[in-house]
Amino acid sequence: MDKIYIEGGKPLEGKVIISGSKNAALPLMTLSLLTSENCLLKNVPNLMDVFTMNDLLLSLGVKIIRTKDVIKMKADNVVSMVADYDLVRKMRASVLVLGPLLARFGKAEVSLPGGCAIGSRPIDLHISALKKMGAEIDINDGYIKGIVPNGRLIGSDISLLKSSVGATENIIMAASIALGKTVLSNAAMEPEIDDLIEALNKMGAKIKRVQKNIIEVIGVDKLFGFEHTVMSDRIEAGTYAMASVITGGNIKLINADKNNLESVISFLRDIGSNVKIMDNEIIVKGPKEIKSVNLKTEVFPGFPTDLQAQAMALMAVSNDRSIIEESIFENRFMHVAELIRFGANIRIEGHKAIIEGIVNFKGAQVMATDLRASSSLILAGLRAKGQTILSRVYHLDRGYESLEKKFTSCGAKIKRI
Repeated sequence: MDKIYIEGGKPLEGKVIISGSKNAALPLMTLSLLTSENCLLKNVPNLMDVFTMNDLLLSLGVKIIRTKDVIKMKADNVVSMVADYDLVRKMRASVLVLGPLLARFGKAEVSLPGGCAIGSRPIDLHISALKKMGAEIDINDGYIKGIVPNGRLIGSDISLLKSSVGATENIIMAASIALGKTVLSNAAMEPEIDDLIEALNKMGAKIKRVQKNIIEVIGVDKLFGFEHTVMSDRIEAGTYAMASVITGGNIKLINADKNNLESVISFLRDIGSNVKIMDNEIIVKGPKEIKSVNLKTEVFPGFPTDLQAQAMALMAVSNDRSIIEESIFENRFMHVAELIRFGANIRIEGHKAIIEGIVNFKGAQVMATDLRASSSLILAGLRAKGQTILSRVYHLDRGYESLEKKFTSCGAKIKRI
């Protein structure tokens, strides 16, 4: 099993081209199930989660041609409505085929999803909404089994008990070809949702945000093929920005969208970084000393939970005490034990991490626990004096394209072993 070797203590300087967003690409790929026509996606990242979704769609009968960062898809002969356990267990986003399958074919069997082990991410929100739209759904033998007795889903007024990106995506995809109007309240406000809406509207859907967290969908009889460029990955951009800060470096992020990174940019400036914003570029220069600040993760436009672990690595080598509160997931502090191996002084109290800043990390042997936590350990290793070896790097391969290559281009001593 691959490991990553890092020799830290060197400021990073250079340019990083930000890839297409994983979290946007996955639901965009499932749009192919809503039409029999050609669908083309550009700027698709080469990641394990994308490959898993590719395999899942192939297993359903979708024809797929992939060249570099372009995917062509055509679902004109879907042969199966069953999303099998062996594929779904690898990635939670696999549940996003549920809405499209029920909407277009009136039937779906989807294994209960897997993905990173960062606490309960219930699919009840997806199921209750689809039931309200007329689907009959049961969970047995580890599968979500649904049918649409009337043959077509019915538009409905739906209010999510909790803002959920995945549930919002599943609902608006299903509602796009349902009969009548769907109004979704407490909808997720993340930019990946807006990227999905843009692509759906290119297909002929009638979807708009009537308020920040209310989405209106007028169902249409048929959707058509589309061509769409996947938005840039704001989490990847935030990670490389923090790599610049933690090493006292100077990195230019190319294809980074400042509008999706406002909370992150504010955080970087609060801790002493120099952030310069241009059209589609952001230059981040790390401070001589990282200032301690308190932080709370929130739904967009708040600070993203997917950057919490990386921010904690920065606070662990800041000039004072800080508190990080995790308000999205209840079990997202598994990286703390590994940061402590570097010498970090962190203790957990419920949903809060209390961090006493230290001067520097020491290289260590550490183990990735989930996708974003693994990137925080990379940052710590880049800062640390000495050698770091990170195991279970398959977590990284799920969400970061060409990570070693991008860091090496900025002067990092990092390689896969």
